[in-house]
Amino acid sequence: MNRLQRGMGATLLTFATAALISATALADPSSENLVSKKQSASNSNAAKQLSSWPAGPRLAGHEMIAKYGQPQEVTDHRMIWHDAGSFKRILLTREELPHHFPIVHMDYLEHTISYNVPHDKADELLAFDGAISIYRVGGELSARCDLESNNVLTLNLAHDIIEGKKNVEQARKEFGEAVMARTAAENPELTAALQFKRQAPEIAADTDSVTIPGAPQPADAKGKATDPDAETLALLIAADMDEVHAAMIASDKKIDEPILAFARMLHEAHGKHLKATAEVGMSNNITPIVTKKVSALQDKHADALAKIVPLDNDAFGPAYLEFMVKAHSDAQNMIDKRLAMTKNEEIKKHLTETRETITKHLQEAKSLQGEATRVTAL
Repeated sequence: MNRLQRGMGATLLTFATAALISATALADPSSENLVSKKQSASNSNAAKQLSSWPAGPRLAGHEMIAKYGQPQEVTDHRMIWHDAGSFKRILLTREELPHHFPIVHMDYLEHTISYNVPHDKADELLAFDGAISIYRVGGELSARCDLESNNVLTLNLAHDIIEGKKNVEQARKEFGEAVMARTAAENPELTAALQFKRQAPEIAADTDSVTIPGAPQPADAKGKATDPDAETLALLIAADMDEVHAAMIASDKKIDEPILAFARMLHEAHGKHLKATAEVGMSNNITPIVTKKVSALQDKHADALAKIVPLDNDAFGPAYLEFMVKAHSDAQNMIDKRLAMTKNEEIKKHLTETRETITKHLQEAKSLQGEATRVTAL
């Protein structure tokens, strides 16, 4: 932190400290303005964490608390404010990263807004400021520095670049000029507040596009598929992906060799079947669709798998087999229902062959269960 920043920070620290004292008074049960125990704990936790942080992040933390109230998330290493003022999120980190534009300083304070950055503008934004972050899927644009006003300035100039009002060199030059103007008490608008209309999160988000041939596509706005076969194919692919995921986790565990070999077999078999299902869809010009039913299946498997992942190696093996028995039994029932729904002969053939394979996997899982029970009994 240079001499200029220290002078500016002194005034802010005085303001932030006064605000913190006021917050502490509010948290006092004897005060006329009582607050909940939860809020009091949050106040105490944030203040406690900040007391051990480096001076720069500590100052920024008190500034944010004074302006936006207590952070919703507090850990040893970071604090987060959600929906604070004009921002989708404010992140403060204990870690300081050196940054030399436009002067030598440390980065630890990040402001995020909902913003759909055009693909062809990303390189320009990164060339303008290396502390900019773009998350297209979430529709987010973030700026990181040591002062909120600097982040506001960064976001405003980034918007100007996107709109074609400034190029990279012009934006970098104006950034430095605005910082100097602020120190001369001119208070440029570009540092005071966002100068453009905020985008709604659902508009800013960019889900990108599917690139794997035959892979499922998203459903319509109602979460449905117009063709039942499109949902059928997506259900098969979802089941395969879940089995592959479970097998990958099992392979990282130190489990009995027969169970480990079973997991590896399932990994290979379901990986091949996933590809075969995609090819069936392409050959019939049917695109698999991720409907609400498909998402529900994925959530069901994720929930079941999450329960056994924490188990130690000895306990994981039997739990994995139990999961496989249930998953393959459910897959049989699902296939029987989908067989009754489809009129496509190639999909019927694929479902029938799939059921035969699933039955073999189920029988092997039950056999391994029986063997494990016999060994335990001995």
